[in-house]
Amino acid sequence: MNRTKALKNIVEQANRGDLVFPTNVAASLKIQQVLDDPDCAVDIVTKLIMNEPLLAARVVAIANSAAFNRGSDITNVKAAINRLGFRSLRTVVASVIVRQLAGTSKDPHIRSMTNKLWEHTAQVAALAQVIARRITKLDADTAMFAGIVHEVGNFYLMSRAEEFPALLHPEGVHDVDDNLPAFADTIIDLESSEAVIGRAVIQNLHLPTPVTQALEAMWFGLRAMPPETLGDTILLANELASTHSPLDFNSYAESERFSSEIDFVVGDGTLNSILEESEEELRSLTAALMS
Repeated sequence: MNRTKALKNIVEQANRGDLVFPTNVAASLKIQQVLDDPDCAVDIVTKLIMNEPLLAARVVAIANSAAFNRGSDITNVKAAINRLGFRSLRTVVASVIVRQLAGTSKDPHIRSMTNKLWEHTAQVAALAQVIARRITKLDADTAMFAGIVHEVGNFYLMSRAEEFPALLHPEGVHDVDDNLPAFADTIIDLESSEAVIGRAVIQNLHLPTPVTQALEAMWFGLRAMPPETLGDTILLANELASTHSPLDFNSYAESERFSSEIDFVVGDGTLNSILEESEEELRSLTAALMS
Protein backbone atom coordinates (compact mmCIF):
# COMPACT_ATOMS: atom_id res chain seq x y z
CA MET A 1 0.00 0.00 0.00
CA ASN A 2 1.42 3.41 -0.97
CA ARG A 3 1.15 6.63 1.05
CA THR A 4 -1.83 7.94 -0.91
CA LYS A 5 -3.88 4.82 -0.20
CA ALA A 6 -2.87 4.85 3.48
CA LEU A 7 -3.92 8.48 3.85
CA LYS A 8 -7.17 7.76 2.04
CA ASN A 9 -7.98 4.98 4.53
CA ILE A 10 -7.30 7.22 7.53
CA VAL A 11 -9.24 10.14 6.03
CA GLU A 12 -12.23 7.84 5.54
CA GLN A 13 -11.97 6.78 9.20
CA ALA A 14 -11.71 10.43 10.27
CA ASN A 15 -14.80 11.34 8.29
CA ARG A 16 -16.69 8.53 10.06
CA GLY A 17 -15.40 9.69 13.46
CA ASP A 18 -13.48 6.43 13.91
CA LEU A 19 -10.16 7.83 15.13
CA VAL A 20 -8.37 5.59 17.64
CA PHE A 21 -6.39 7.31 20.41
CA PRO A 22 -3.81 5.77 22.76
CA THR A 23 -5.30 5.00 26.19
CA ASN A 24 -3.00 7.38 28.07
CA VAL A 25 -4.54 10.36 26.26
CA ALA A 26 -7.72 9.97 28.34
CA ALA A 27 -6.07 10.99 31.63
CA SER A 28 -4.57 14.14 30.13
CA LEU A 29 -7.88 15.06 28.48
CA LYS A 30 -9.52 14.77 31.91
CA ILE A 31 -7.06 17.31 33.31
CA GLN A 32 -7.78 19.62 30.38
CA GLN A 33 -11.50 19.38 31.08
CA VAL A 34 -10.93 20.21 34.75
CA LEU A 35 -8.93 23.29 33.76
CA ASP A 36 -11.85 24.47 31.63
CA ASP A 37 -13.99 24.74 34.78
CA PRO A 38 -13.84 28.40 35.95
CA ASP A 39 -14.38 27.26 39.56
CA CYS A 40 -11.55 24.74 39.50
CA ALA A 41 -9.30 24.89 42.58
CA VAL A 42 -5.51 24.87 42.40
CA ASP A 43 -5.30 22.00 44.90
CA ILE A 44 -7.46 19.76 42.68
CA VAL A 45 -5.37 20.48 39.59
CA THR A 46 -2.17 19.96 41.57
CA LYS A 47 -3.33 16.51 42.71
CA LEU A 48 -4.30 15.47 39.17
CA ILE A 49 -1.00 16.63 37.70
CA MET A 50 1.05 14.92 40.40
CA ASN A 51 -0.59 11.65 39.34
CA GLU A 52 1.04 12.11 35.92
CA PRO A 53 4.85 12.19 36.48
CA LEU A 54 5.73 13.30 32.92
CA LEU A 55 3.26 16.16 33.08
CA ALA A 56 4.39 17.17 36.58
CA ALA A 57 8.03 17.33 35.47
CA ARG A 58 7.16 19.41 32.43
CA VAL A 59 5.04 21.88 34.43
CA VAL A 60 7.92 22.56 36.80
CA ALA A 61 10.47 22.76 33.96
CA ILE A 62 8.44 25.31 32.01
CA ALA A 63 7.76 27.39 35.13
CA ASN A 64 11.54 27.59 35.59
CA SER A 65 12.28 28.43 31.94
CA ALA A 66 13.49 31.89 30.98
CA ALA A 67 10.08 32.70 29.53
CA PHE A 68 8.40 32.48 32.95
CA ASN A 69 11.12 32.56 35.62
CA ARG A 70 11.46 36.09 36.97
CA GLY A 71 12.94 35.09 40.31
CA SER A 72 14.09 31.96 42.12
CA ASP A 73 13.64 28.44 40.81
CA ILE A 74 10.48 26.52 41.70
CA THR A 75 10.70 23.00 43.11
CA ASN A 76 7.09 21.81 43.41
CA VAL A 77 4.01 21.46 41.20
CA LYS A 78 1.68 23.77 43.13
CA ALA A 79 4.14 26.66 43.02
CA ALA A 80 4.71 26.01 39.32
CA ILE A 81 0.95 26.16 38.65
CA ASN A 82 0.66 29.42 40.57
CA ARG A 83 3.48 30.93 38.52
CA LEU A 84 2.17 29.74 35.17
CA GLY A 85 -1.53 30.33 35.75
CA PHE A 86 -4.25 28.12 34.33
CA ARG A 87 -4.00 29.55 30.80
CA SER A 88 -0.34 28.64 30.42
CA LEU A 89 -0.98 25.36 32.23
CA ARG A 90 -3.49 24.41 29.51
CA THR A 91 -0.67 24.75 27.00
CA VAL A 92 1.56 22.42 29.01
CA VAL A 93 -1.23 19.84 29.27
CA ALA A 94 -1.84 20.18 25.52
CA SER A 95 1.86 19.50 24.90
CA VAL A 96 1.58 16.20 26.74
CA ILE A 97 -1.63 15.24 24.93
CA VAL A 98 -0.13 16.01 21.52
CA ARG A 99 2.94 13.94 22.27
CA GLN A 100 0.80 11.09 23.58
CA LEU A 101 -1.19 11.08 20.34
CA ALA A 102 1.75 9.40 18.62
CA GLY A 103 1.60 6.49 21.03
CA THR A 104 4.61 4.42 22.05
CA SER A 105 6.11 2.43 19.22
CA LYS A 106 8.72 -0.30 19.55
CA ASP A 107 10.01 0.57 16.07
CA PRO A 108 13.18 2.71 16.45
CA HIS A 109 12.54 4.48 13.13
CA ILE A 110 9.05 5.53 14.20
CA ARG A 111 10.34 6.66 17.60
CA SER A 112 13.06 8.70 15.91
CA MET A 113 10.58 10.41 13.60
CA THR A 114 8.20 11.07 16.50
CA ASN A 115 11.01 12.69 18.49
CA LYS A 116 11.93 14.85 15.51
CA LEU A 117 8.30 15.87 15.04
CA TRP A 118 8.15 16.88 18.70
CA GLU A 119 11.42 18.82 18.42
CA HIS A 120 9.92 20.73 15.49
CA THR A 121 6.72 21.34 17.48
CA ALA A 122 8.58 22.65 20.52
CA GLN A 123 10.60 25.06 18.36
CA VAL A 124 7.46 26.36 16.63
CA ALA A 125 5.68 26.84 19.98
CA ALA A 126 8.60 28.80 21.44
CA LEU A 127 8.98 30.91 18.30
CA ALA A 128 5.24 31.59 18.18
CA GLN A 129 5.31 32.80 21.78
CA VAL A 130 8.12 35.27 21.08
CA ILE A 131 6.69 36.43 17.73
CA ALA A 132 3.27 37.06 19.31
CA ARG A 133 4.70 38.99 22.26
CA ARG A 134 7.35 40.99 20.42
CA ILE A 135 5.99 41.40 16.87
CA THR A 136 2.29 40.68 16.26
CA LYS A 137 1.31 41.86 19.78
CA LEU A 138 -1.09 38.96 20.18
CA ASP A 139 -1.69 36.88 23.29
CA ALA A 140 1.56 34.96 23.76
CA ASP A 141 -0.06 32.08 25.66
CA THR A 142 -2.55 31.48 22.85
CA ALA A 143 0.24 31.61 20.26
CA MET A 144 2.32 29.06 22.17
CA PHE A 145 -0.75 26.84 22.52
CA ALA A 146 -1.38 27.05 18.77
CA GLY A 147 2.25 26.15 18.13
CA ILE A 148 1.93 23.11 20.38
CA VAL A 149 -1.11 21.75 18.53
CA HIS A 150 -0.22 22.75 14.96
CA GLU A 151 1.00 19.21 14.11
CA VAL A 152 -1.84 17.24 15.78
CA GLY A 153 -2.75 15.55 12.50
CA ASN A 154 0.79 14.34 11.92
CA PHE A 155 1.13 13.08 15.50
CA TYR A 156 -1.99 11.03 14.93
CA LEU A 157 -0.50 9.67 11.70
CA MET A 158 2.59 8.62 13.66
CA SER A 159 0.31 6.55 15.91
CA ARG A 160 -0.88 4.65 12.81
CA ALA A 161 2.57 4.21 11.26
CA GLU A 162 3.03 0.58 12.34
CA GLU A 163 -0.27 -0.28 10.66
CA PHE A 164 0.49 1.90 7.61
CA PRO A 165 4.32 2.09 7.19
CA ALA A 166 3.96 3.98 3.88
CA LEU A 167 2.89 7.06 5.87
CA LEU A 168 6.53 7.64 6.81
CA HIS A 169 7.87 7.76 3.26
CA PRO A 170 7.65 10.43 0.54
CA GLU A 171 5.71 9.46 -2.53
CA GLY A 172 7.14 9.85 -6.00
CA VAL A 173 5.37 9.75 -9.32
CA HIS A 174 6.16 6.05 -9.70
CA ASP A 175 4.32 5.31 -6.44
CA VAL A 176 1.01 6.80 -7.49
CA ASP A 177 -1.76 4.29 -8.19
CA ASP A 178 -3.05 4.32 -11.78
CA ASN A 179 -6.61 4.29 -10.45
CA LEU A 180 -6.07 7.50 -8.49
CA PRO A 181 -6.06 11.06 -9.88
CA ALA A 182 -3.07 12.48 -11.74
CA PHE A 183 0.02 13.24 -9.64
CA ALA A 184 -0.65 16.99 -9.46
CA ASP A 185 -4.14 16.28 -8.10
CA THR A 186 -2.69 13.72 -5.69
CA ILE A 187 -0.45 16.36 -4.11
CA ILE A 188 -3.54 18.50 -3.48
CA ASP A 189 -5.29 15.46 -1.98
CA LEU A 190 -2.35 14.83 0.36
CA GLU A 191 -2.40 18.43 1.57
CA SER A 192 -6.15 18.38 2.16
CA SER A 193 -5.78 15.06 4.00
CA GLU A 194 -3.72 16.83 6.66
CA ALA A 195 -6.60 19.24 7.22
CA VAL A 196 -9.25 16.51 7.35
CA ILE A 197 -7.29 14.42 9.84
CA GLY A 198 -6.25 17.48 11.82
CA ARG A 199 -9.85 18.67 12.14
CA ALA A 200 -10.98 15.25 13.33
CA VAL A 201 -8.32 15.19 16.05
CA ILE A 202 -9.07 18.79 17.03
CA GLN A 203 -12.73 17.94 17.62
CA ASN A 204 -11.63 15.52 20.33
CA LEU A 205 -9.34 18.12 21.93
CA HIS A 206 -12.03 20.85 22.07
CA LEU A 207 -9.63 23.59 21.01
CA PRO A 208 -10.69 27.25 21.26
CA THR A 209 -11.99 28.86 18.07
CA PRO A 210 -9.07 31.31 17.55
CA VAL A 211 -6.65 28.37 17.59
CA THR A 212 -8.69 26.25 15.14
CA GLN A 213 -8.94 29.28 12.82
CA ALA A 214 -5.16 29.72 12.99
CA LEU A 215 -4.65 26.06 12.07
CA GLU A 216 -7.02 26.44 9.12
CA ALA A 217 -4.92 29.39 7.99
CA MET A 218 -1.79 27.27 8.30
CA TRP A 219 -3.30 24.47 6.21
CA PHE A 220 -4.76 26.64 3.47
CA GLY A 221 -3.84 30.29 4.01
CA LEU A 222 -1.11 32.63 2.82
CA ARG A 223 1.12 34.34 5.37
CA ALA A 224 1.20 38.13 5.46
CA MET A 225 4.59 39.83 5.83
CA PRO A 226 5.01 41.30 8.40
CA PRO A 227 2.70 38.86 10.22
CA GLU A 228 -0.55 40.19 11.64
CA THR A 229 -2.86 37.35 12.67
CA LEU A 230 -2.41 34.24 14.81
CA GLY A 231 -2.36 32.21 11.60
CA ASP A 232 0.45 34.41 10.26
CA THR A 233 2.32 33.94 13.53
CA ILE A 234 2.16 30.14 13.35
CA LEU A 235 3.09 30.07 9.66
CA LEU A 236 6.12 32.28 10.28
CA ALA A 237 7.20 30.25 13.31
CA ASN A 238 6.85 27.08 11.26
CA GLU A 239 9.12 28.49 8.55
CA LEU A 240 11.72 29.75 11.04
CA ALA A 241 12.00 26.48 12.97
CA SER A 242 15.42 24.94 12.38
CA THR A 243 14.00 21.42 12.68
CA HIS A 244 11.43 20.57 10.01
CA SER A 245 8.53 18.19 10.39
CA PRO A 246 9.73 14.75 9.23
CA LEU A 247 6.37 14.29 7.47
CA ASP A 248 6.69 17.50 5.46
CA PHE A 249 8.15 15.89 2.36
CA ASN A 250 7.52 18.73 -0.09
CA SER A 251 9.09 21.86 1.35
CA TYR A 252 12.51 21.16 2.91
CA ALA A 253 14.59 23.04 0.36
CA GLU A 254 12.08 25.85 0.03
CA SER A 255 11.74 26.29 3.81
CA GLU A 256 15.50 26.37 4.30
CA ARG A 257 15.86 29.02 1.61
CA PHE A 258 13.06 31.24 2.91
CA SER A 259 13.93 30.92 6.60
CA SER A 260 17.42 32.24 5.86
CA GLU A 261 16.01 35.22 3.94
CA ILE A 262 13.08 36.25 6.15
CA ASP A 263 13.56 39.60 7.85
CA PHE A 264 11.55 42.78 8.23
CA VAL A 265 11.50 45.96 10.27
CA VAL A 266 9.74 45.90 13.64
CA GLY A 267 9.74 49.29 15.36
CA ASP A 268 13.38 50.21 15.93
CA GLY A 269 14.61 46.70 15.19
CA THR A 270 14.15 43.79 12.83
CA LEU A 271 12.82 40.25 13.08
CA ASN A 272 16.33 38.81 13.16
CA SER A 273 17.49 41.20 15.87
CA ILE A 274 14.45 40.31 18.01
CA LEU A 275 15.14 36.61 17.56
CA GLU A 276 18.78 37.16 18.52
CA GLU A 277 17.73 39.08 21.64
CA SER A 278 15.30 36.28 22.52
CA GLU A 279 17.75 33.46 21.82
CA GLU A 280 18.11 32.39 25.48
CA GLU A 281 14.35 32.53 26.02
CA LEU A 282 13.74 30.46 22.89
CA ARG A 283 16.38 27.91 23.86
CA SER A 284 15.12 27.61 27.43
CA LEU A 285 11.44 27.30 26.50
CA THR A 286 12.15 24.78 23.72
CA ALA A 287 14.27 22.68 26.09
CA ALA A 288 11.55 22.77 28.77
CA LEU A 289 8.90 21.64 26.30
CA MET A 290 11.13 18.78 25.15
CA SER A 291 12.08 17.61 28.64
